[in-house]
Amino acid sequence: MQRLAAGLAARALARRRDAAPAAAAAAAAALADAPAARRALSGAAPDPSLMRNVCIIAHVDHGKTTLFDRLLAACDVQLAGAERAMDSGQLEKERGITIISKVTSFRWGSHLINALDTPGHADFGGEVERVLSMVDGAVLLVDAVEGPLAQTKFVLQKALARGLAPLVVLNKVDRPAATQARCDAVAGQIFDLFAALGADDDQLDFPVLYASAKQGMAPLLDAIVARVPPPAADTEAPFTMRVPFPLPCVAMIEKDPYVGRLATGRVASGRVRVGDRLRVIQHPEGGGGGGGGRGGAAVVDDLRVTRIEKRVGMGKTQLQEAAAGDIVAVAGAGDAAGIADTLAAPGVAAGLDPGRIDPPTLSMFFSTNDSPLAGRSGRAVTARAIGERLALEAEGSVSLRVEAVKGSTESYEVRARGELQLGVLIESLRREGLEFSVSPPAVVFREEEGRRLEPIEEVVAEVNDDHAGAVIEALGLRRGELTEMAPAGGPSGGGRQRLAFEVPARGMIGFRSIFSGLTRGEGVLQRAFARYGPYRGPIQGTRKGAIATLYALDELSSRGAFFVAPGEEVYAGMVVGEAARDGAVDVNVAREKKLTNVRSVQADEKLHVPPPRVMSLEDAIGYVAEDELIEVTPDRVRLRKAILDQGQRLRAAKRAAAADAAA
Repeated sequence: MQRLAAGLAARALARRRDAAPAAAAAAAAALADAPAARRALSGAAPDPSLMRNVCIIAHVDHGKTTLFDRLLAACDVQLAGAERAMDSGQLEKERGITIISKVTSFRWGSHLINALDTPGHADFGGEVERVLSMVDGAVLLVDAVEGPLAQTKFVLQKALARGLAPLVVLNKVDRPAATQARCDAVAGQIFDLFAALGADDDQLDFPVLYASAKQGMAPLLDAIVARVPPPAADTEAPFTMRVPFPLPCVAMIEKDPYVGRLATGRVASGRVRVGDRLRVIQHPEGGGGGGGGRGGAAVVDDLRVTRIEKRVGMGKTQLQEAAAGDIVAVAGAGDAAGIADTLAAPGVAAGLDPGRIDPPTLSMFFSTNDSPLAGRSGRAVTARAIGERLALEAEGSVSLRVEAVKGSTESYEVRARGELQLGVLIESLRREGLEFSVSPPAVVFREEEGRRLEPIEEVVAEVNDDHAGAVIEALGLRRGELTEMAPAGGPSGGGRQRLAFEVPARGMIGFRSIFSGLTRGEGVLQRAFARYGPYRGPIQGTRKGAIATLYALDELSSRGAFFVAPGEEVYAGMVVGEAARDGAVDVNVAREKKLTNVRSVQADEKLHVPPPRVMSLEDAIGYVAEDELIEVTPDRVRLRKAILDQGQRLRAAKRAAAADAAA
């Protein structure tokens, strides 16, 4: 395999040597054709033969966003000193991850490159699925030391299924551990991964480029121009802004306060100009699945294009015309256009089936907040406001499903790909001033041929040797199966093990914090949806039971750990801590010391309680039990019982036990 990897690298180097004269000629042609390049970014539609549509796909933290910054800088895009320029969202900047796919364009010589940045986390795989349909090539970025990981496999599988022939870039080769032997081994692993995923001969013949994203990007840009084919475009056919099977037709939905909704996608055929008549061919499952679909296909006529715009560098430019093959945003469809619809000329009769998207695997129920502290900090607290905001979110996502709960006017079921996607959604809503409660996450089961199926995830953990046994045992208790165990970072391993598991998705809920404790914060955990498989049986709960004046907390400190500090407001039914033993414990944390007229010459005993365990939103999602809710407000996240009254909880528990016995 090392000889094969070396051969791949040699072929790649040979290609680059053979392409050097051609690259020099292309650069000279670019200088000669500078007016054509300027026209490509002006109001006129660019020549499709000079376009390249490409996306960058990678595992989390393999340097994709930094590489994108360097590509922009290499093409003279002014970044104004910004880092992670494409991660424009506040949550993206805070968490250091890409959440939403974005597109921009720049020119390299005479060529116009439409480049798309994609998330690396599998929870946002829907963002990857919808943009792969708009490109003709992909750059697969892999860390030269870590090699391909779980989510590398996920994004690569999507690209290969789309028929793309990725360019492979081994990044961070300036690291001391990125030796020639290690790079050869990683190249071999990538080849094996391509073969295992069913790549054809053209896809297997991928070039390998070695890079540090902090250095120059000219060889990569030359490779994109040489290896990525121009879009197949018929500019004389009737206008359709749709994308090929199997992904959504209108790939992105944005909103401008002046012109309304903007539909971003790739023009499949024809040309469109400002002022042209337009029709929207709606897909019955459009709108990101919000509300369960539209219930039937429809055509909305008598629309007119009011604006055509394109992202160029870090800004936008308005166009008078767009032609087939280009990626643009079109305004004028109003609220008629959804995420899976087709924008077309009036004579076009049928839209394109958006095809199959990987289904959501987790669900949570959103409802109004009915706790005694409700309404103190939120500005939007009604079920109507919550439902409208969730529906708006579903309109722009292919992997999010929102449905009103039957028989209830104040509860909505939200289905997503994973805990991280749900956590980002909840955090976004609370920052906008919404106040609500959410249920514990639950996996979405399937029934096929009388069998119960559940989502199975591929989990890869890199841990120190002395922590491997504890991690294997913990995932074994969660119905996980160990599929691979090998030294991490090469044959020597450096005292670390790489463990691969197949684990039910329900077993991974809340496991990240447990994993951090087992590995003392030194482990690396990655997970990605693999498939639906047979139900693996019940999983024993790992959480202890649930349990604020200083006086009360001091007396109860031996009973467990607290989530609240002295002086905080509490209410009956609120979860204020974790008991040291199994089973819920009802306590009074607001009990005060009785005052009398009797005084002692000795001072009162000084009271000490340990600091509370601060529960973040992600911690709460992984910790909340089946009979509890998460109370989400703009300034606090609290845990509480679903039924606040203790007596009613006991009666409900007895009824549930009787029903189980009867069944």
